[in-house]
Amino acid sequence: MFVDDNAQPHRTRIVTARLQEIGVPHMVWPAMSLDLNLIDHIWDQLKQRLHARSPPPRDLAELHVALVTE
Repeated sequence: MFVDDNAQPHRTRIVTARLQEIGVPHMVWPAMSLDLNLIDHIWDQLKQRLHARSPPPRDLAELHVALVTE
């Protein structure tokens, strides 16, 4: 399965033709989809964990320790 994120290199005629030629199923995905950007999920989890800390980090040194711990 080829998931197309609408990036220009994925939309060229030669790529499309080759994928059809070898029978690769094609699925269009919205550009800039959060589902494709896995790092955003990690940042979200990290942010949630930092917000849940009690007490929250008070300065850069404590923030650094909290980030490394998480």
